[in-house]
Amino acid sequence: MQIESLKVFCDLAETESFTKAAQINNVTQSAVSQQISSLEKQFKSLLIERSKKKFRLTREGQVLYEFSKQIIQNYDSLHSKLQEIKDIISGTIRVATIYSIGLHDLPPYIKKFLKSYPTVNVHVEYRRANQVYDDVLSNVVDLGLVAYPTRESKLETIALRKDPLVLICHPQHPFAKAKSVKLKSLTGQKFIGFEPDIPTRKALDRILKDNNVEVQHVMEFDNIETVKRAVEIDAGISVVPQGTVLQEVAKQTLAQVQLEDGEYFRPLAAIYKKNKVLSPAVKQFLAILKES
Repeated sequence: MQIESLKVFCDLAETESFTKAAQINNVTQSAVSQQISSLEKQFKSLLIERSKKKFRLTREGQVLYEFSKQIIQNYDSLHSKLQEIKDIISGTIRVATIYSIGLHDLPPYIKKFLKSYPTVNVHVEYRRANQVYDDVLSNVVDLGLVAYPTRESKLETIALRKDPLVLICHPQHPFAKAKSVKLKSLTGQKFIGFEPDIPTRKALDRILKDNNVEVQHVMEFDNIETVKRAVEIDAGISVVPQGTVLQEVAKQTLAQVQLEDGEYFRPLAAIYKKNKVLSPAVKQFLAILKES
């Protein structure tokens, strides 16, 4: 029996998916099945109730999972400690990020990190917010980068920074001439928004509701890039994180206007699974992400 087999089993138990377990461990689904069968032969016990309807561990499988998890955590802690003693920063960091952070906030931090630690491979996946949480909880990735982080008992949350929210519009829009606008001015305006399940959309809805502002949603998208393109053709106005429109404002394809009535921000955070042993590389990557 090898540590790798126990890890595959734990990943399978947590994801309840042979496909995800294979993805996490960079092996085929067939290899996952073979390793599970090998464990069952070794312990002379059925570990998984194989059913097309529902994945479930047997009582023996649950016991093996609980002990295997402790073994793997101890092994990872040992490996991490030995790397720290030798001052080794290497390996692969798997990151899942929402599109706006991945495209606009993350690049300079990755550049700085790789300049200091060129032997580390940073693998980035661009995902919707709910998928980032799923990937972190399933151990598909080491870290997740999200906006408006939600409380989750199984996750550790590291606050990063706050990105100011600004109004954007076409350069010929009446708002473009103003340095700032009151939220009330948005009433009745054609509005380009995010889809209802996007955290930034939920936050904006709360802001508008709290200020008794009703806008006319004419388009809804799941990513910031499409929202900006719609505003560029004057299909409506929008409210977005300031850091996502720096290039468009510089090129004057979009106008940026400050919001009055208070300061509004989009909080950004890194998340990882509780009790996860962070490698020296991941710790250093988090340290750089936390720099202002």
